[in-house]
Amino acid sequence: MTAPASKNSFGARDTLKVGDNSYEIFRLNAVDGVQRLPYSLKILLENLLRNEDGVNITADHVRALGNWDAKADPSTEIQFTPARVIMQDFTGVPCVVDLATMREAVAELGGDTSKVNPLAPAELVIDHSVIIDVFGKPDAFQRNVEFEYGRNKERYQFLRWGQNAFKEFKVVPPGTGIVHQVNIEHLARGVMARNGQAYPDSCVGTDSHTTMVNGLGVLGWGVGGIEAEAAMLGQPVSMLIPRVVGFKLTGEIPAGATATDVVLTITEMLRKHGVVGKFVEFYGSGVASVPLANRATIGNMSPEFGSTCAIFPIDEETIRYLKLTGRSDEQVALVEAYAKEQGLWHDPSIEPEYSEYLELDLSTVVPSIAGPKRPQDRINLSEAKPAFRAALKDYVPASTGSPVDEASEESFPASDAPSYGHAENGAGKPHVASAAAADQGRPSNPVKVSSSELGEFELDHGAVVIASITSCTNTSNPSVMLGAALLARNAVNKGLATKPWVKTSMAPGSQVVTDYYEKAGLWPYLEKLGFHLVGYGCTTCIGNSGPLPEEISKAVQENDLSVVSVLSGNRNFEGRINPDVKMNYLASPPLVIAYALAGSMDFDFENDPLGTDTEGNPVYLRDIWPSPQEIQEVIDSAISKEMFTKDYADVFKGDERWQSLPTPEGETFEWDPNSTYVRKPPYFEGMTLEPQPVEDIKGARVLARLGDSVTTDHISPAGAIKPDSPAGKYLQERGIDRKDFNSYGSRRGNHEVMIRGTFANIRLRNLLLDGVQGGYTRDFTQEGGPQNTIYDAAQNYAAKNIPLVVLGGKEYGSGSSRDWAAKGTRLLGVRAVIAESFERIHRSNLIGMGVIPLQFPEGQSAESLGLDGTEVYDIEGITKLNEGETPRTVKVTARKEDGSTVEFDAVVRIDTPGEADYYRNGGILQYVLRKMVRS
Repeated sequence: MTAPASKNSFGARDTLKVGDNSYEIFRLNAVDGVQRLPYSLKILLENLLRNEDGVNITADHVRALGNWDAKADPSTEIQFTPARVIMQDFTGVPCVVDLATMREAVAELGGDTSKVNPLAPAELVIDHSVIIDVFGKPDAFQRNVEFEYGRNKERYQFLRWGQNAFKEFKVVPPGTGIVHQVNIEHLARGVMARNGQAYPDSCVGTDSHTTMVNGLGVLGWGVGGIEAEAAMLGQPVSMLIPRVVGFKLTGEIPAGATATDVVLTITEMLRKHGVVGKFVEFYGSGVASVPLANRATIGNMSPEFGSTCAIFPIDEETIRYLKLTGRSDEQVALVEAYAKEQGLWHDPSIEPEYSEYLELDLSTVVPSIAGPKRPQDRINLSEAKPAFRAALKDYVPASTGSPVDEASEESFPASDAPSYGHAENGAGKPHVASAAAADQGRPSNPVKVSSSELGEFELDHGAVVIASITSCTNTSNPSVMLGAALLARNAVNKGLATKPWVKTSMAPGSQVVTDYYEKAGLWPYLEKLGFHLVGYGCTTCIGNSGPLPEEISKAVQENDLSVVSVLSGNRNFEGRINPDVKMNYLASPPLVIAYALAGSMDFDFENDPLGTDTEGNPVYLRDIWPSPQEIQEVIDSAISKEMFTKDYADVFKGDERWQSLPTPEGETFEWDPNSTYVRKPPYFEGMTLEPQPVEDIKGARVLARLGDSVTTDHISPAGAIKPDSPAGKYLQERGIDRKDFNSYGSRRGNHEVMIRGTFANIRLRNLLLDGVQGGYTRDFTQEGGPQNTIYDAAQNYAAKNIPLVVLGGKEYGSGSSRDWAAKGTRLLGVRAVIAESFERIHRSNLIGMGVIPLQFPEGQSAESLGLDGTEVYDIEGITKLNEGETPRTVKVTARKEDGSTVEFDAVVRIDTPGEADYYRNGGILQYVLRKMVRS
């Protein structure tokens, strides 16, 4: 593919010579005003200069960015063309399903199927499918991989077909690492060298934590799968020139605090400040002293504070990291030369203009955790015990013996040969999960548990039943990973042991972690505490924690215990981590191990001993916490460039299992009508070359009335499938045993499962019903509106041609960039979502699926307007879109059962002309497909 010719209105085209190579570049200094622009906007400016075509991208767009008013609200639309697309398998499989379906649809409309091909490099890392069935055993990794291949053979064969059928599409096989860690350690280029041009690396990814690459100075963020597919096919990402928040870092992290504590502090600060839809950029003299791994950890958490990106500029530290991770000398030289030539090299003496300013003195950071259900709810570790007790009141009534929550009865399918327990734990006297089981400060419900493998102990509210070192956020960071391993060594040497009820796991983000653990001689200590390697993948953080030991799961369910998971991840939303676990806390890897030793969230690390040493002396956390100097010494001695070059030498090749998978061939995919993993979706059925006019919505019913902070996990869960749910019944009707259900995430290539799983999270609270959790609603097609599953009710509404709406609160659709949260919403028959506010990606995804996002008037809500969800809704004014204009508001009329009405003007959250085009076409893929056929 040759590079498209830019109109070059500003005379910016020039040549850059680096070593023996020459590259065409577009000089930023050709545009007035560029010097004062933030780093991130300079990247966007280069993108416009290089892709200026006079139609989608004009000289006026370039000028608008050059003349950026830092204080103005975003109003100018631009088209951003990412250099590449990155995917993980949960979101990547439906992407490839859609591309395969588009090929057939193009043919049916008389177009050329070869046009359905990525125009930019697209790389998919299989990292979300490994489940922790086996733990605490030396062979846990091998056995979990075997289970993974057994469950996912169909999906993996399909991806191998895609790798052969589509150009510019590569797959990183299972067992390699987590997508974002693989991205920063290997896939990210820093500067692209392609088709004779050099230009900044940039990417969009089908995972919200794509922002991790911001730590390398690469502009990128998470988008829905449907938007990523469009980007792969050459469709630019439509966006408004954003406000940019300048975040100044000063000081240094104190001893005892970690990069995780820094990122939890930043998350709390930025979520409180309000950065949804904004860029965040780090600047100042303190940036130089922030290690690249810490930058990546901070960038990773961008979705948790809600910003589009959280970027660091390129500097000496970037170059050091690129060299360490095995990038070629030519590539490193290009990154440095290009950044310096283009004014993209960080100069702390030059302060760009920003829309808003924040500052953090790193020396003020204290050890922290976050929970029990949102990443931004930071808690000082010193206050963790009272904070847990206060939170517990929301989960357990004041009197013990609370009624069993039916939703908690969901459990993971048992594996074929599950293995529970730790290699060397469980011996000795019985343990008590709570440090103060009968203390008056909180409800208590101690339960005796007896297990032939685990021993006898008492389990109570607050017991830590999962302690997992997992997720790209922290496993990419040697300071916290080696800190955890050194803490494990110190704990073992003091004679401490993990409590027997804790399911422990170690899931690094790349094989390099294993290498430096081995070189440092620290694996034996981790394994002694049960932290054996379970897989290289997302695991617990995505909901693949696997089943708890049977005796523990039974005790939790039968006694309605509110037990806890502690994980080194970025997500702790309700119902995400494990069906038996109601409360989830994010913590640094060393603290994950500390909580495994403590065994309870009802624990004060300052005053409660973790145990006693061999001489009977109490051992406190401070006694085993490694010093920053010790951690740095191990980093310097144990990590080398050779580890990265060795582990990434054949990154796309895979092991014998991967290579021996039979692979289908051909330009179009042969769908298996009996497949329960990969099915042809219905998006393009009956599609015509010209779109039908959009219509107003009349006589709509409310499928769900939801509160604040409803996440995409609530809308489209990724975890376990309940046997008695519509999705579970669908699988059983097709002969699938419960042990082979796998997860919702792994079945995203099958729309039949995913429609049935939409709004099926076990912790979803639909306010149409009183005190009921899970995927249920009132079905107004029947007399009196009785309770029904959301899926079955939606089918009844569809049979009567009744459109549906969803009512939401603040931050609707926060969390993962989960396109199925929008796809499932649309396929259930929902035409509009009316919320108080939307998170960026989900709002965009809804439009991409032809669902209109509407916002209540400023300061209003369903509650303040007196709406309870039993009304019948008319929405008028949408048809203005047929005239080529996007209405600012539409009129909503809600008719109550008594004949009275509530009327209000809802704000239309179609924010750009490009989004209006997508909505008029019924969705982004329909828009792209029609454009392809016409061209």
